[in-house]
Amino acid sequence: MAKLQKRYVCQACGSSTTKWQGQCVDCAEWNTLAEEATNVTPFSARHDLRGGGQRVALVGLDAEIALPPRMATGIAEFDRALGGGLVTGSATLIGGDPGIGKSTLLLQAAARMALAGRSVAYISGEEATDQVRLRARRLGLGHAPVLLASATSVRDILTTLSQAAPPALLVIDSIQTMHSDLIEGAPGTVSQVRASAQELIRFAKERGTALVLVGHVTKDGSIAGPRVLEHMVDTVLAFEGERSHQYRILRAIKNRFGGTDEIGVFAMAEQGLDEVANPSALFLTHRGEGIAGATVFPAMEGTRPVLVEIQALVVRLASGATPRRAVVGWDGGRLAMILAVLEARCGLSFSTAEVYLNVAGGYRIVDPAADLAVAAALVSALAERPVAAESVAFGEVALSGELRPVAHGGLRLKESAKLGFTRAMVPASIKEERAGMALSGHATLGGLVDHMLGRG
Repeated sequence: MAKLQKRYVCQACGSSTTKWQGQCVDCAEWNTLAEEATNVTPFSARHDLRGGGQRVALVGLDAEIALPPRMATGIAEFDRALGGGLVTGSATLIGGDPGIGKSTLLLQAAARMALAGRSVAYISGEEATDQVRLRARRLGLGHAPVLLASATSVRDILTTLSQAAPPALLVIDSIQTMHSDLIEGAPGTVSQVRASAQELIRFAKERGTALVLVGHVTKDGSIAGPRVLEHMVDTVLAFEGERSHQYRILRAIKNRFGGTDEIGVFAMAEQGLDEVANPSALFLTHRGEGIAGATVFPAMEGTRPVLVEIQALVVRLASGATPRRAVVGWDGGRLAMILAVLEARCGLSFSTAEVYLNVAGGYRIVDPAADLAVAAALVSALAERPVAAESVAFGEVALSGELRPVAHGGLRLKESAKLGFTRAMVPASIKEERAGMALSGHATLGGLVDHMLGRG
């Protein structure tokens, strides 16, 4: 016979314990444990492991399977991040800072799919239907046949959608506002988010509806709610950007139906989010006269090269002052490593200077190939010698000062040549010639420094 057992679930990370305590042992947050009740069946009452279950069909790894059907959203950059479009019966979670444009993007996608003849339902738990209509009119999409509703009860939503043919796309904005009457607790708690998402995902899988959930984020940028929510869905997208910048980046963090190395780039405009077909033009400033401390780096985002400008500033300090190291858009630990290699292997001194590094346009770089571009920008700023305006730089720097090759060198050079650049500072091992591009290869970082400073 099942008996009732109490447990305490952390509302910050979702971990559970059988005893209440003031601080969660997993995430170290205080006063986040909330009581939940669960039915536990004693071991003696469980079924015998030798029977009582149903047989599971086993298939071979080499079995022929059909690719999952996809639906185009009508927004090419959105489809790119998804891996080619929404998959029928899939669950997608999209998170981002408040006001970044999540609802705007999904309303645009929903309207375009509805205008293409697909049935679309948009359920808002944060806004009234009139507010959603007003936003659609501002975006010029007020005539789209999207079915709107303002509701927070999962039971009411699923009952309504079950009365007719299931929609091809169901948007829930947001999952933290949903409430399931099967679980006690206020909307937004760990148990409610988990239960509501589970019911919605089950409906999507059974009816073949593409489900998109909007998720809130915490102050550190991670999606709020239990971590299991990200495991439950098929795709997790992060909508990145800053309100002070025009651009937005839609990045795939998890994708069971595609890669996680693709991004979609958008620009916020008066009529909503516009696609940016050429992101390099967005992150590059006007390339006129050479400026000391500025270097262009061809970054790779999935299969797409994106040219960004890396800016460095070196300020000499009076003796005894403590120098600062400030980084925007790159890893601060990586900057410290490059500075150490420049001092130990190349004889340059940064110990008495403040160093500021910035990636123009608010773009964030995680590509290790940026090492060489950062080093070139630092040397240029220190010596006050501009890097040639028609040059790009990429390559990985080892602690020994060796320059190592990186992946997709040909694609980086091709994109650079297409945008008018004619020279590239690269590791000596890169031999991929590109029409119109002159390669300046160096085996070590010291060789690059000597070349930039005119030493022999």
